[in-house]
Amino acid sequence: MQEQVILTTGIYDMIKDHVRRKKVTQQEEELLLEELKGAKQVRRRELPNDVVTVNRRVKIMDHTANKEEEYIFVSTDKKNNKKRKSSILSDVAVATVGRKVGDLITWPFRNGEKKLEILHVEEFHQA
Repeated sequence: MQEQVILTTGIYDMIKDHVRRKKVTQQEEELLLEELKGAKQVRRRELPNDVVTVNRRVKIMDHTANKEEEYIFVSTDKKNNKKRKSSILSDVAVATVGRKVGDLITWPFRNGEKKLEILHVEEFHQA
């Protein structure tokens, strides 16, 4: 069992809806439903600064590919691949949302299982 995820109620509801609409694989669905069952829901202002959520810049180490990636997770209507802004419902966001710096996650992506580590999380302010 992985550590408890911390989510705002809005993100919790968004992920639950994403699963309900079958936007994830069966394996992901099982993991997400288990995580949601034990998730701690908080208000936006109570969310710790080192937790992955919307409007945060996140640095992730992909131990499977042995490379570091940086993402900016934004609401689905603000995603922009050219500016490296990914939807909070993208595969990597769904795998890491609610996790904090230092967490190691093994996740069944569509193209195979990956081991990810959250290295850094910071607020992202729209320009």
